[in-house]
Amino acid sequence: MRNSFILLIFLSLVASIGANAQREVKIPGDSTKVLKRYVFMFLNEGLKRDQDSATLVRIQEGHMKHIGEMAQTGQMVVAGPFEDGGKYRGILIFDVDSISQAIRMESTDPGVLSGRFEMQAFFWWTTKGSKLP
Repeated sequence: MRNSFILLIFLSLVASIGANAQREVKIPGDSTKVLKRYVFMFLNEGLKRDQDSATLVRIQEGHMKHIGEMAQTGQMVVAGPFEDGGKYRGILIFDVDSISQAIRMESTDPGVLSGRFEMQAFFWWTTKGSKLP
């Protein structure tokens, strides 16, 4: 019950300050924790998935190069494919100010340009400093 109340206060706080205005907020009732906003992006199956095997190799090589380049900027902080994800092929998490900025960055990915992937992006909040083990 307490966690639900804290979540409700947090969501009210985010709504009151405007999600686009601030990317970090303190968790109400806990002066040590800060939530930070990222852009979470699904790469979904696109409509064009009929490329021949040689073209697929080029698309995948370009896709991996593109991800590596975005990671070097520090603006794309996590990326990876799903195992048995169905239409969901992978995720990207961006440390940028806006969804449109993340979409601009990923829109030059050969997988997106070829039509193999489609982007679906939204804001995602997590505790600042969170990391995978």
